[in-house]
Amino acid sequence: MGQNWSPKSALTGSHCKIQAAASVSPVTKPFSRDEETMAMGQALGEAAFYLRVSLRKTKSLRQILMELQLLEDFLSKHPPSLAAKYFPTTAPSEPLANYMDLEYVGTISIGSPPQEFAVLFDTGSSNLWVPSVYCSSDACADHQRYNPALSSTYHGTANNISTWYGTGSMTGYLAYDIVRVGDIQVPNQIFGLSMYEPGSFLYYAPFDGFLGLAFPRISFASATPVFDNMMSQGLVFQNLFSIYLTPDEEKGSFVMFGGIDDTYFTGNLSWIPLSSETYWQIKVDSITMYGRPIACPYGCQGILDSGTSLVAGPAAGINNIQYEIGATQAKNGSYMVNCSFISLLPDIIFIINGIQFPLPPQAYIRQLNDGSCMSGFEAFSLHTTAGDLWILGDVFLRRYYSVFDRANNMVGLAPAL
Repeated sequence: MGQNWSPKSALTGSHCKIQAAASVSPVTKPFSRDEETMAMGQALGEAAFYLRVSLRKTKSLRQILMELQLLEDFLSKHPPSLAAKYFPTTAPSEPLANYMDLEYVGTISIGSPPQEFAVLFDTGSSNLWVPSVYCSSDACADHQRYNPALSSTYHGTANNISTWYGTGSMTGYLAYDIVRVGDIQVPNQIFGLSMYEPGSFLYYAPFDGFLGLAFPRISFASATPVFDNMMSQGLVFQNLFSIYLTPDEEKGSFVMFGGIDDTYFTGNLSWIPLSSETYWQIKVDSITMYGRPIACPYGCQGILDSGTSLVAGPAAGINNIQYEIGATQAKNGSYMVNCSFISLLPDIIFIINGIQFPLPPQAYIRQLNDGSCMSGFEAFSLHTTAGDLWILGDVFLRRYYSVFDRANNMVGLAPAL
């Protein structure tokens, strides 16, 4: 905590506006389609196993704000800036508007006895943080808040944390406690406790905090990420995790720690080497439509990010795509498409490591509750030394079962069922 920090009196705990339930399914044998996949993981002892954490599909922030007739006003006051998530600035705090369409959250617990939190499992960040009882922001008051006084295994620190997500930041301090992800217990896990959460965004958000699944190099204050501790303590069978996202609530979405479930994809996994061990970053060869490049004609970089809802990229390429699919900009900045045209639109193909990964129009156009249809692409500008940056968010990940392999610094993709 900072020099002038003093905790306020504990506020009365309140529950998250939209509760997110999660179930866990320990698996006693690996799911793998071939010997190569099995060889990629290391058995770490009898205590290590596969664990599937179910993700509940909730109302998105966009849906909530639409129902409250607040969406247009919110977006006009708080335009998103995706670049701030990947390269934080010292700009004034703004709401975290890039999470408008996220719908998949899971439950973890922290402390002894356990205190439960609905979190976003985010491959685009590395820190774990939840609200604290010392947070006086309106956003904290309507969510679950961690109370250090109720945990016998809590250890505080004097270190501040300020974590950026899209257009805003969470500020607070770091602490240690037991973190439980399903049946996996991670002792002495460092995590952030928020004391300030900007704007009105998180007041309506269907989750309490974030559990980052990216690399330690981008973790604030060099805090060891949860999955790194799982690996170093031998708590997972293989040093990888996989993500399955689906709009089908009966099938159910999940994060699987330590394993791969091949009953949720077809064919074989295509393995792609990372171009940077910070985010889950890969090289994209090009993006095509009708057999010709429509974006990224000379190659670009892509980040697989479960913490971003859409596919985002440089304005030139995104504008080409919006034009070709007939998207027009609404007053609130969203790009809308005539729903009757969906069946007539072509696939948009991402060529990665020489392999085609098509997105059909049913994947890249979202049908909203009010009957309108929204493009799943958005523009943002960020150039890296390795090329322009694209963010492959949930619009892409819903289409492909994704494996994040830390042992070999690769990602595996296969068409999801």
